[in-house]
Amino acid sequence: MNKPAPFSARQMEYFRRCFDNWFNVAEGGKRGGKNVLQVMVFCTLLETHKNKIHLVAGVSVATAKLNILDCDGYGLLNYFEGRCREGKYKDRDCVYVQTKAGEKVVLVSGGGKDGDEKLIKGNTYGMAYITEANECHPKFLREAFDRTLSSSDRKVFHDLNPKEEGHWYYTDILDFHEEKKLQNPEYGYNYGHFTIADNYSISGSRLRDILATYHKGTVWYERDILGKRKVAEGIIFRYFADCPDPYLFTDAQLQEWFEVRIKQAQRAGKKKWLDRITIGIDFGGNGSKTTFVMMGWLNGYRNLFVLEEDSLPVTEEVDSKRICDKFVEFYRMVIGQYGDVDWIFPDSASTTMINSLRNAAKSAGLPWRSISGCRKNPITERPKTVDMLFSMGRLMISRRCTSVIGAISRLRWDPDHPDQPEDKNIANCNDWWDAFCYCWLDFVEYVDLGR
Repeated sequence: MNKPAPFSARQMEYFRRCFDNWFNVAEGGKRGGKNVLQVMVFCTLLETHKNKIHLVAGVSVATAKLNILDCDGYGLLNYFEGRCREGKYKDRDCVYVQTKAGEKVVLVSGGGKDGDEKLIKGNTYGMAYITEANECHPKFLREAFDRTLSSSDRKVFHDLNPKEEGHWYYTDILDFHEEKKLQNPEYGYNYGHFTIADNYSISGSRLRDILATYHKGTVWYERDILGKRKVAEGIIFRYFADCPDPYLFTDAQLQEWFEVRIKQAQRAGKKKWLDRITIGIDFGGNGSKTTFVMMGWLNGYRNLFVLEEDSLPVTEEVDSKRICDKFVEFYRMVIGQYGDVDWIFPDSASTTMINSLRNAAKSAGLPWRSISGCRKNPITERPKTVDMLFSMGRLMISRRCTSVIGAISRLRWDPDHPDQPEDKNIANCNDWWDAFCYCWLDFVEYVDLGR
């Protein structure tokens, strides 16, 4: 059995309170040790609990297994090593656990979608542990509460990373139980707030490396590091808008930085000195621009350089021929200046236009098989990835790419949809932002892992 690092004083106090309270909530910054803490409490109580059936859940079954059963090697399967086995219970994923009080069945469920509550009906659960609870559907959380009402020792555990202050999880769930506790201190509500400083498994040097991936004062620093419930508002990249110079370069600087690589390529009779070249394309129409952004990559997926941009004027209708003609012109320019392009990622929403680009490239005698619709990821994740790249000095933009610079400077949070950029497209900033993101979205997991 793997033994976790010692708990902090705050974690130990929370651990002790769990024995006397039925609803236990651990909230705070990322890497704050919340999952390990909750798993240890859950498993400790499971040893002697009188009920046979219990529940662990997350936004999906995979999330529940990753955060609770595995938990970086400190999960339920580790705690009961040699005394448990994964299997099925009435066609549901579960873990059979041998405890001091006999065999227990721990059902594993996903709860992120409307209707997932039906998956946990029909049973009474002694305990329920729901990870990333504020990502789950409200109906699922209510059902989990209801299904533990007749437990011999009712215990409900939630862990979560902070959202904005007005998120429904706070207003509909936590505010209610906090009010109940104010009315009756013995109500049974236990709340703990933890940050990365509570995680004693992280060394000082590793902590400094993690902090280096964040800009202080951003919504991500406030939430992930300080564990605050922070509203995302105003300009997203305020530090970039106020002073973009640290993230920009001139052609002369680029030549100076990579003089050796460029000369080596020239001696080999090649134009391409970059490891990878990608182009992102956002299609216009309905008052928006068609935009083209070219990005160069070095050191695998680590260093990204925005090198070229181009566009078509704003149009109300999609003009396929004009888009294809401009694309061929931009494509030829990039090949002539930098060498072969590895991937071209247009907006995947328009398969017709993607096919038109392929045909245009083929007719022009240009490589066309590398033109592929961009794989989408949650739009809420894109600003955070860009912030991480900026903070680590891994993303640089040519001073000639004034439209991309302006777009990143103007991009604002959407007041009606927290955590995602506003879609008003002022000065076509969203058109440029999208084309820029399409350059790297297909490789986002490698970009993030390149920390």
